[in-house]
Amino acid sequence: MAAILTILRPLAWINTMLLRIGRNIAWVAMGLMVLIIVLQVFFRYVLNNALPWPDEAARFLMLWMTGLIAPSAYRWGGFVSIDLLKDMLPARLGQLVSLCLLVIGLMVLVVGLQLGLKHVNSGWLFASSTLKLPLEFLGLGLVRLKLAWMYMSLPVGIGLMILVNIELILKAFAALIDPDREMPGDQDHAVISAE
Repeated sequence: MAAILTILRPLAWINTMLLRIGRNIAWVAMGLMVLIIVLQVFFRYVLNNALPWPDEAARFLMLWMTGLIAPSAYRWGGFVSIDLLKDMLPARLGQLVSLCLLVIGLMVLVVGLQLGLKHVNSGWLFASSTLKLPLEFLGLGLVRLKLAWMYMSLPVGIGLMILVNIELILKAFAALIDPDREMPGDQDHAVISAE
């Protein structure tokens, strides 16, 4: 049990910090996405002159927002789950079922990470049709943004979910050994839950 807690404590702290940063970036991305969409609505319906870039910029921000907020939802149990079978079983057996599902989930996430990295690699071949970086001050002119920067949200989000999954596996394994033991947790979730 001491070995599990030795690994779990720093991992829980690292996850708390990374997910806090991810949530803050996700909120900024969501705010920018709303502003960009409102700007597009104004230009399209008030000025009757739609801009070419807001739709793709909003999609870019939405993908990153999702990739950065999903690991927090996973850690906090915010995804849809069916707990009926687990709740009907005796406590330890239910915990064992949860542990098995977390291990299966880890395998799925690892495959997803591999596929996401392949997708990012293909994204370096293609540039956005409308998103351009104004780099005239560097003598580069307008540089079209590579789609890989958009696709990178997938492996980043899945990588963070893998870290969360490992933390949840360690907690489930520790709960099998000592169900009454207090586990290191997410201080951010405790604060949000209390509010």
